[in-house]
Amino acid sequence: MDALRKQLDVLMGANRNGDAQEVTRKYFDRDVCRLFLAGLCPHELFQLTKMDKGPCPKVHSLQLRKEYEDCKGQGIDNYDRDLEDNIDRLIVECDRKIERALKRLDEEDAKAAVAISVSEVTLQTPEIVEMSKQIKEKMKEADQMDLEGKTDMKIRALEEIDELRIKRADKQSMLLLDAFNKDRASLPQPLTNAPDLVPLPPAVPDSHIQEMINEKLKKAEELGEQGMVDEAQKALEEAEALKKLPARQAPVPDSSKYTAVDVRITDQKLRVCDICGAFLSVYDSDRRLADHFGGKLHLGYMLIREKLADLQVLL
Repeated sequence: MDALRKQLDVLMGANRNGDAQEVTRKYFDRDVCRLFLAGLCPHELFQLTKMDKGPCPKVHSLQLRKEYEDCKGQGIDNYDRDLEDNIDRLIVECDRKIERALKRLDEEDAKAAVAISVSEVTLQTPEIVEMSKQIKEKMKEADQMDLEGKTDMKIRALEEIDELRIKRADKQSMLLLDAFNKDRASLPQPLTNAPDLVPLPPAVPDSHIQEMINEKLKKAEELGEQGMVDEAQKALEEAEALKKLPARQAPVPDSSKYTAVDVRITDQKLRVCDICGAFLSVYDSDRRLADHFGGKLHLGYMLIREKLADLQVLL
């Protein structure tokens, strides 16, 4: 219910029912979110993901943000340090997750996993930079429409933001796919005639048949001691017949799965996203990569990394 209320606040404003008490608050009140005032509340970034922090317990108000920004411009207050410390912790946590994952790989595979910088490949081309700039401008426009109570225009701006993000994700997926194709070409390829080179494994005696042979021999010995020569001879003949049964052949390993070459390919196919910490495969399709770039987790970490870089320039 709280998550739904927050979504309605985003679309229609916190005072959509006419019962909010924003007019009685000041931006410096304890129940007002300082991170939101400074430009970015992490609670809004990862909704419905494994990093979901739940609804922010404090008030988010664009009117109070405007009041704060006016005072900040006059040198009265500045919450940028609070925001920087908060999102820096999130980034450190993400980077530690990447380090822990890389430690589970051997040295060669760990080097391969970070051989491609996803951020360099997908964020620095002029086209991507321009689309990211347009998205930021549209986000400011949506906030302004919300502040002015122009809900329809705000919804239209949010729709344009979604369209731009989808377009950017598609472009990013193609850029990374091209890099992965080049990377994949450098991987060792499986031997086409590997099955011919694998020797047949030795025959494995069937334990059940051996047990039957032992029983027949024991029975023949007991019958012989009892003077039942014909029955003993028959038991011996049955034991000999069992001995002539072919031994069970061990299964031939599938060289396409178990050769050293293919094991290396399997281990080396993962590449880490240095933005959000997710592992991608060099065999992923463009659609799978586009879903990654358009996902809330990736977009959230991209926003906080961009915001941290901006704050570090200002502070």
